[in-house]
Amino acid sequence: MPPEVVEELRHRYEVSLTHHSTAIEGNTLSQSETQIVIEKGITIGGKSLLEHLEVIGHKEALDFVIELSEATTPIGEREIREIHSLVMKGQDAGDHGRYRNLDVKAAGTENVYPSHLRLPELMEGFVGWLGTADLHPVDLATAAHLRFVTIHPFRDGNGRVGRLLMNLLLLSHGYPIVILRVQQRAEYIAALELAQSTDVRGALDDLIRAAVKWSLRETLVTALSSSAVVVKDDLRLAALAWIGEGE
Repeated sequence: MPPEVVEELRHRYEVSLTHHSTAIEGNTLSQSETQIVIEKGITIGGKSLLEHLEVIGHKEALDFVIELSEATTPIGEREIREIHSLVMKGQDAGDHGRYRNLDVKAAGTENVYPSHLRLPELMEGFVGWLGTADLHPVDLATAAHLRFVTIHPFRDGNGRVGRLLMNLLLLSHGYPIVILRVQQRAEYIAALELAQSTDVRGALDDLIRAAVKWSLRETLVTALSSSAVVVKDDLRLAALAWIGEGE
C-alpha cells in the first residue's frame, strides 16, 4: 500500500488499540482524550497521573512492537520483558520487566496462577514454543495470548502485554493491528476464564477472529478510498462485496 495509507492506518490503530487495551484494565480516558495525550502531550483535567502514564507507556510499547515486527526479530524473553517495561513505564517502581516474586490469583475468581518459582521454566518453555509452533497466524496469536496471560509472569500489566504480544505475532505475518474493544470486556474475560479452566477455546477463537476480520475490512476500506491505490475493477468489486458481508 502507498506510504500515506500505511501511515493513516498506523495512526488510527495506535490510538484505538491504546485506548481500548488500557480501558479494558480500567483506564477512564476516552479515545479522543487518549489521542490528545499521545499526540499533544496535554494532560486531561480530572484524570489521574496514572491514567496518563498508562496510555503513554502503551503507545511506546506499541511502537517497539511495530519495530520488532518489521525487523522480524525472534521473540524471546528479553523482548517480552522490554514490552512490559515500556507498558509499565513510570507506574510501578522496581518491577518493570521483572517477573513477579510472589504468588497471585485472578481477581474475583479462584483461579490461581502458577507459582512464581516456576516462572523461569515456564517462560523459557513459552518462547521455545513460540519459535516452533506450526499454526495459522491467527491461531498462533490467540494461543500465545492465552498461554501468556495464563502464566501471568508479571505482577501487573499482563493483559496489556498479552494483547501487544498477540499483535506482534499478527503484524509479523502481515496482518493489521487487531483491537479487542472495551465494550467486549465482559465477553473477553469470560472467554479467557473458560479457556483457562476447561481448555475450551472456542469463544476466545471466535472473538479474536472477528476482531481480525474487522481490522482487515477497515484496512480495505481505507485503501480503496485512497486515490493512490490502483485496483482492477473486478478486484475492487470483489473487495467491496466482502466488505459488505460484514455490515
